[in-house]
Amino acid sequence: MSSDERLEESRPRLNRARVLTAALGLADEHGIESLTMRRLGEALGVEAMSLYNHVANKEDLLDGMIDLVFAEIELPAIGAEWKTAMGDRARSLRAALLRHRWAISLMDSRTSPGPATLRHHDAVIGCSRRAGFSIEMAAHAFSLIDSFVYGFVLQEITLPFAATDDLVDVVGSILPNVEAGDHPYLAELTVEHVLQVGYNHADEFDFGLFLILDALESTPSS
Repeated sequence: MSSDERLEESRPRLNRARVLTAALGLADEHGIESLTMRRLGEALGVEAMSLYNHVANKEDLLDGMIDLVFAEIELPAIGAEWKTAMGDRARSLRAALLRHRWAISLMDSRTSPGPATLRHHDAVIGCSRRAGFSIEMAAHAFSLIDSFVYGFVLQEITLPFAATDDLVDVVGSILPNVEAGDHPYLAELTVEHVLQVGYNHADEFDFGLFLILDALESTPSS
């Protein structure tokens, strides 16, 4: 047996799960725009054509990748209090989107959703319905919560800082251009809030999420 044959035997058998997992890893590391069938084949040690035994085309690959992301999101626990269950699910959604930053633009664009995607949507709707929400209010809740989470994550991933130390550096470069006389409220917010010990932009997420959940819970169902 040649060395190439031994190497081939030692490789795990290629299947759809391996293809999707490898594609997810490439997109996480290099961005979705860099994901090609050729590059994916190279990462798996196979010819690109071999991938088509497991995914029909690039769209099928993307469908499967998005389904893997949805599978990571915590489903609302049956029997849990509505606000707690939906809050935990929203935080889990945010965490998944931050792990897979390329996915946010694709999460609700797929026309062939996979089993995890369908299970996720059904569970979120079911949580609101079991809590007494009308069908219309359940739709409102789903849309409003996800709009907030997606919007917040988009803001997070485009901010010019990733940690508190980075924030101080960024603000330090901007502050000389902020004249207290011309921009009094911006200067006040920056100096007396953003630059204070313990400030973390991520804390704004739970504040906003609480307001939305509280408002939805107190709005009568039609």
